[in-house]
Amino acid sequence: MKNMFLALLIPLLLGCSEKEENLPNIILLMGDDHGWDEVGYNGHPYLQTPILDEMAKTGLRMDRFYSASPVCSPTRGSVITGRHPNRYGTFTAGSSIRPEEISIAQILKEAGYATAHFGKWHLGPVKADSPTNPKAMGFDEYLSHDNFFEMNPALSKNGAPEEVYEGESSEILVTEAMHFIQKAKEKNQPFFVVIWYGSPHEPYSGMQEDLDLYDDLPESFGDKMVRLTSNETGLQVDRPQREVLRERFAEITAMDRSIGQMRDFLKAETLRDNTLLWYFGDNGTPQEGKATVPFRGEKGLVYEGGVRVPSVLEWPSKIPTAMFSSVHTVTSDVLPTLCAITGISLPDRPLDGIDISPMFTGEMKEREEPIMFWNGRVRQVKGHDPKPYIDPELQKGTSPLVKLMNGIATRNFTNFHYPDIQERDFGGGRAILDNQYKLVIHDGLGVDAGRELFDIKNDPAESNNLISELPEVASALGEKLRKWQQSVLESLIGQDYE
Repeated sequence: MKNMFLALLIPLLLGCSEKEENLPNIILLMGDDHGWDEVGYNGHPYLQTPILDEMAKTGLRMDRFYSASPVCSPTRGSVITGRHPNRYGTFTAGSSIRPEEISIAQILKEAGYATAHFGKWHLGPVKADSPTNPKAMGFDEYLSHDNFFEMNPALSKNGAPEEVYEGESSEILVTEAMHFIQKAKEKNQPFFVVIWYGSPHEPYSGMQEDLDLYDDLPESFGDKMVRLTSNETGLQVDRPQREVLRERFAEITAMDRSIGQMRDFLKAETLRDNTLLWYFGDNGTPQEGKATVPFRGEKGLVYEGGVRVPSVLEWPSKIPTAMFSSVHTVTSDVLPTLCAITGISLPDRPLDGIDISPMFTGEMKEREEPIMFWNGRVRQVKGHDPKPYIDPELQKGTSPLVKLMNGIATRNFTNFHYPDIQERDFGGGRAILDNQYKLVIHDGLGVDAGRELFDIKNDPAESNNLISELPEVASALGEKLRKWQQSVLESLIGQDYE
């Protein structure tokens, strides 16, 4: 009987080991405020991004990839959960995630992955007692910041008080990530590494070698004054855009170079073939950087300029030759896609992303379900005092920032309970994007909300409003959007956690 038990057990154990060895390594990279056109491969006239350009030539280039939100914290939540951020109250920058959310790091860790986060977190404080720090959300190790950072970043290692790391921030993150990957390799363990850059978010700074690349920007380029943070005072200042763009471009080039360092490392360690390396931005270009954006809108708006971002993916063993896709995809697709390629079941709760792995073989030609965008907001009613979802003391940030807010160089986070659903909760700028059309609804409710309809395939600049010519299309999309909003609000009041 004992021998029979061993005969059954040994193949199972060997099977588990074999499965773990065949699991792909995964690295997710995300730029901060990096818009769609700010790469050489999308035709930017001045920016030098040779590594991303090469990835676009050798891997999968996603031409119509979207951030789930036009601002950063919500988009980061969508990557982690596969869900629209309004489902758990991460409405805007500085909104934390909720501890009950199921993260892709938790899922992959359970499957045997070594997991680590490096860089901008922005889903709650990174301090040790935060219930939504990277470790609480499934990362074995982290070297992270509450928010954005520049040169010589102050980062927290696994919740310890922040320490300053001297150097260019993108390269620092990649160097630390490589150390982690080396340890995982020595243990013969698949790894899941998330690198969320602080670049190119303002205030801008760069190494001299990168700044020098942009000394000769045309005098007429960016010929206006823009408002942004001063690195000297932390306060708002007006500066010539051309000078600002020189610094912004330097940050993007440094970030690009760090991706090259990671690719070279993976090749040297014979890890590159079975590593999925995926880069994308977290939202569109901000106002001070908007100079060549071919789309309407900017960061903060649900027009294309606010939510369409660059995305390239390499996985040599599965994508051996260059591919291009114009299928609409979004950051919420990350979790279901990674679950699919690793053979892991999806969380049992409403998801807004889909598995896009059929795109890797060219089988996916269109999206079955539309993508929804919604700038949610905390309920604003006179006399209403929302109840904090997390103890405010645990929501206090500790990472220093250059940019001051109310004289303070750190940021605190918020998230609130919603006891019920009210009609006013359906407001806020929102949009629905199917394979052909995009309906944009401006802040407001019912008939009072302005509506625009665009043929996004043929009019990506959103210049021709078709709302009068195609009222039936707009009405059908509006009904789908409203039904989806109802589902989101049911999640917001906590039904998914019951």
